[in-house]
Amino acid sequence: MATVKDILNCVQALAPTYMKESWDKVGLNCGRLNAPVTKILIALDPFEDVCKEAKELGAELLVTHHALIWQPGFVTDETAWGRNTLYLIENGIAHLNAHTNLDCAPGGVNDTLAETVGLSNISVISPAGTTPDGTPYGLLRQGETNEQDINTFLA
Repeated sequence: MATVKDILNCVQALAPTYMKESWDKVGLNCGRLNAPVTKILIALDPFEDVCKEAKELGAELLVTHHALIWQPGFVTDETAWGRNTLYLIENGIAHLNAHTNLDCAPGGVNDTLAETVGLSNISVISPAGTTPDGTPYGLLRQGETNEQDINTFLA
């Protein structure tokens, strides 16, 4: 059976931690690495309703784009992120996220967005580095599109 660590390793293979912005919090936010996983809920943000949905669905793992814990401090019920963290832990639900590492990764969020709006000859603006095979990675993309009016482009 798959574990939280297995899922984390898959996410990090697609979007390695070294690709994140220096200020970002990515990876396992709470939970046990050896916990078994049979059901995962994927969402953009780990808001209260999402955490509750994970429990209702019987998910052992919540994977989000944005982090559960952003600022340093204590995990208490005095903040929304503290309450959500406690809720997940109390219900045996692990949480992991891939944020700017997934944005920067080749084939990640920003490449997908550039392709979705119809860009070709997509490249990374000011690469932050290269992958072991020499592929550049970074936060911003640029590309080309056929000349068209703005309404056609936006559609």
